[in-house]
Amino acid sequence: MSPLDGMTRAADACALLDGFRNGRADPLAVAEAHIERIERIDPCLNAFSARATDVLELARAARDRYAAGTPAGPLDGVPVIIKDNLVSAGLPAAWGNAELGRRVPEHDELPVAALRKAGAIILGKGNTPEFAVEGYTGNTTFGVTRNPFDPALTPGGSSGGVVAAVASGMAVAGLGTDGGGSIRRPAGYTGLWGLKPGIGTSRRGRGLPQVLLDFETVGPITRSARDLALFHAVLSVQPGPARDRPLRILAVSRIGDSPCEPVIEAAFGEAIARLRALGCEVSEGEFPLDLDPLNEVWAQMVEIGLAHLEWSDPPVLAAAAQKYRDMAKRGSRVSAVQLYEAMTRVFALREAVRGLWGHDAVLMPTAAAFPWPAEEAFPTTIDNRSVGPRGHAVYTGWVNAAGLPGLTFPMNMPRVLPIGMQLVADRGCENMLLAVAERLDGAEPAEDLPR
Repeated sequence: MSPLDGMTRAADACALLDGFRNGRADPLAVAEAHIERIERIDPCLNAFSARATDVLELARAARDRYAAGTPAGPLDGVPVIIKDNLVSAGLPAAWGNAELGRRVPEHDELPVAALRKAGAIILGKGNTPEFAVEGYTGNTTFGVTRNPFDPALTPGGSSGGVVAAVASGMAVAGLGTDGGGSIRRPAGYTGLWGLKPGIGTSRRGRGLPQVLLDFETVGPITRSARDLALFHAVLSVQPGPARDRPLRILAVSRIGDSPCEPVIEAAFGEAIARLRALGCEVSEGEFPLDLDPLNEVWAQMVEIGLAHLEWSDPPVLAAAAQKYRDMAKRGSRVSAVQLYEAMTRVFALREAVRGLWGHDAVLMPTAAAFPWPAEEAFPTTIDNRSVGPRGHAVYTGWVNAAGLPGLTFPMNMPRVLPIGMQLVADRGCENMLLAVAERLDGAEPAEDLPR
């Protein structure tokens, strides 16, 4: 039985915060309810790789602040989960790795510090594949994470622990990272909203080494579009412009001859209809870019990043699974000239997407496949065609390399697992995407407020 069976739609952060302010909800009762749910459900889903021990203490302090009319910030008392590749004081930033799991940092990296300053209560860390470089969630240190809609399946990755916790009601919202689709695809697999900010939009620093250049950004995963905007306001360096005119959107259902499951394409058609109903000008067409040059060097860049990690912190790679040690070994053989060529291709891509070919946004699915068995790293077939490790992920990686923002929204179809769609915008246009998302979300979330 799914952990979601019999569960009413839980309150989002905005509903909880309103309840805290008017006395309809108690931060301590909310925290206790989440702890109870974690203890009951997480043995099935394995979303958490570490649990915080100060949750009730922080919740009592939040309750006292609300009683005094002095909340700490815009997220005071909201229970959240943090992906386990983000540094948080008092908890390991294990990154799926046994050596890092033995280290406990004494500081927060910048996005975690921003949430804590806003009053969010950190429940614990969300499991991730080792080094967050794969599209499912499992590792030899903490095991396999499962999808709340069907525990036999993966929630995707690499933010799988975060989405599993948020979708199942074990956390109100989460903080993830996205280096090639790691917020957008898992959010799509679990019916959630996710934002991958563009490069430089959200605070980053004082964290673990990067293994994928500047492709990886930090963003929120939530139950509603309004929560996404709330968390982005806390995390962003400065707000970007919004647009009040109808958006011009290019809808791309397939990239080249890469397969996509027919039901996902049907949901894509529904997404087009919803956007048109909002007044958007949606034109369907081919993807204007040839992604082969990027795809040819993608795996190589990850291997170079792991080689650098091995050079800078040898015990971490010594404790890693063999496949990652092998990747690092291959990366150490790549020449500076080859790395320069890879960077040249990335810079060319960033120039090619400038202005989005006269459109305000590009609409695509978040993934070409439905979730697959939880223990497997990727699906081997899509629409009855054989695919490789990134066959399911064809729609997302280019957005990271281009440095653009991407927002995932749910398209829940009858009798199937959740399906995610993404809107990709030009640099600095996160607020435009968030405004569209709030209109797409429409109905107020149901309120299930523990007292």
